[in-house]
Amino acid sequence: MAPQMYAPAISRMLNAEIDWDTDTIKGMLVTSSYTPDFTAHDYKNDVTNEVVGTGYTAGGATLASKTVTTTAANSWATSRANSTAYTLGAVVRPATGNGFLYQAVVAGTSGASIPTYPTVIGQTVTDGGVTWACVGRNILQFDAADLSWASSTITARGIVIYKDTGTAYTSPLIMADMNASDQSSSSGTFTAPFDALGVFYAFV
Repeated sequence: MAPQMYAPAISRMLNAEIDWDTDTIKGMLVTSSYTPDFTAHDYKNDVTNEVVGTGYTAGGATLASKTVTTTAANSWATSRANSTAYTLGAVVRPATGNGFLYQAVVAGTSGASIPTYPTVIGQTVTDGGVTWACVGRNILQFDAADLSWASSTITARGIVIYKDTGTAYTSPLIMADMNASDQSSSSGTFTAPFDALGVFYAFV
């Protein structure tokens, strides 16, 4: 899954129209028939094809244990290592911190020696089979407990996160995370795990 923010959510968060800590934030499941438009879609009423199934309530479930964390590059826990497999999207810092974070834009196994890290945001370096992009000096992470629906029969392609005001056309969208294929449960627990880096995140 690859979380992506709806563009209007960025300005709403900066304008304090969305408060991650105190607002009611929900996650709703959608089918493969919904295609997020991350530029034009701004409110819940733009989302079509919400999941219908046993154990699922329209509008989704409320996120619990929400946190917001800012971590400076040199304090990031994961440092790059030689001859190590990295997945797409992995974030590392150099073993000897240089004040920048790097994200894998091509997955693979790192080389046997330390690469020459770029220190201009957006520049990349090839490291064995991995390509790292310089992404920022800090990472801002918005996280919450994974969502789950017990005793459910559900088929979903993705999840949409939004602030629930109680009215669809005033409930701003925040992000969507779509799978490459459908995920299903049959009289069991359907779990929507969030990315290891958080529900969504940004580099600053």
